[in-house]
Amino acid sequence: MSALAAVLVLPLAGALFAVALSGRATRIVALAASAGTLAAALALAASVISHGTLRLEVGGWAPPVGIVLEADGLSIAMIVMTAFVMVAASLSACHMLAPEAAGPRVAFGFWPLMLLLWTALNAVFLSRDLFNLYVGIELLSLAAIGLVALEGKAAALSAAIRYMIFALAGSLLYLAGLVLVYAAHGALDIGLLADRMPAETDALALALMTAGLMAKTALFPFHVWLPPAHGGAAAPASAMLSGLVPKASFIILLRLWFEVMPDRAAGEALTLMAALGIAAVVWGSVGALVQIRMKLIVAYSTVAQIGYLFLFFPLAGGASAEQPWAGGAWNGMVFFAVSHGLAKAAMFIAVGQWMSVRGSDRLDEMRGFASAMPMTAFAFVLASITIVGLPPSGGFTAKYLIMTSAFAAGQWFWGLVMAGGGLLAAAYLYRPVAEIFARADIPALPVPSRVWQVVPLFLACAAVALGIASSAPFELLTMGRPQAAEDGL
Repeated sequence: MSALAAVLVLPLAGALFAVALSGRATRIVALAASAGTLAAALALAASVISHGTLRLEVGGWAPPVGIVLEADGLSIAMIVMTAFVMVAASLSACHMLAPEAAGPRVAFGFWPLMLLLWTALNAVFLSRDLFNLYVGIELLSLAAIGLVALEGKAAALSAAIRYMIFALAGSLLYLAGLVLVYAAHGALDIGLLADRMPAETDALALALMTAGLMAKTALFPFHVWLPPAHGGAAAPASAMLSGLVPKASFIILLRLWFEVMPDRAAGEALTLMAALGIAAVVWGSVGALVQIRMKLIVAYSTVAQIGYLFLFFPLAGGASAEQPWAGGAWNGMVFFAVSHGLAKAAMFIAVGQWMSVRGSDRLDEMRGFASAMPMTAFAFVLASITIVGLPPSGGFTAKYLIMTSAFAAGQWFWGLVMAGGGLLAAAYLYRPVAEIFARADIPALPVPSRVWQVVPLFLACAAVALGIASSAPFELLTMGRPQAAEDGL
């Protein structure tokens, strides 16, 4: 229980102290809070593995009066992945966003925003109350918008404003659905709502909240804010924004469709969500193919990868929920979310290191960089293997689980989409990899030390290790599967 509270209290306290301090003290406090939160996340994971799901009633008050925090397999997987990405982004910021490189404004503002973002993510992953989830997703959006606009450039400010418009629209839609749920049932706790008597307004409430969360997740056609926001932010911020932020709203969608209102999961609605996922895969992949900037290639790739997550809904929701393949689809979806978060963060940090040397992220400026920075180049390649879904990576394990579930369900079309999307990913990632490993005369440049190059390599290796040592994560995820999937198994 102490670790469960610590993953929320430590980053929030670190953010408050980081604002109150200045200069080098801000960075020291933020790094200490990051280390403590990482330790708390690992301790919480060990407790859940040993004792099962942990549940904390804040203040000792039971719902509907009190708020419940719960750590299950799904939330633990996301919290540990978030901790690894956040620590890697923090270490990268020490090098890339130092005052002499990025200026005092960026060097100071990054740390409290990063810790507030971390607090909001953990709050979303642990909360069991729909209004508490709303508060968490709002804090997340505010911190993310601040990180996008942090450098103060015209393009970054424009991207932040566009992001803010979509975030506010999504929040209003979610809040409207929340009002309908409370008016019909007088409760917002997920456990209480799961046992509710169905109301006529439930379908409308679910539709409103889903539309709002899709806008925050950047699912096609609500994706237009994501590429400029993620591509224009500083590299450590982009690593967090791309690898973590869309996952928070997606996790809320899972809670709504599989725990709060599984009875409203009509087959037509699930198919529509998967169809939007297909459009995201195609649109994001084509967008990545035509970009000439490395960060935009990786950002458009995120649009495509988000689409894969929504192919899971018709395989595990509605009529499929109690079928034998639902549990495998659930595990594959979580494997995909975690491996994507690690790999995409590694990519952005690697590109950021190249930009710190070249001052640009254009493809033609990256030619031959593997000879100057081999560890960073290897990290990018390993991350690409995960994104494409090649063995033995976590991305391969995820796609294998989802595709086998699709073929077992007779819904083979979703499996073919994943296979085709993997080919598109190989096509748009081939260009940067080919440029990086091309033979070229590289002038003597002040490259980062290998200590800094280890950071993206660690994340990329973790994404691959998720596929090699998948047994323990697989068992952990059984603690977060919907009951219907357990009944099907």
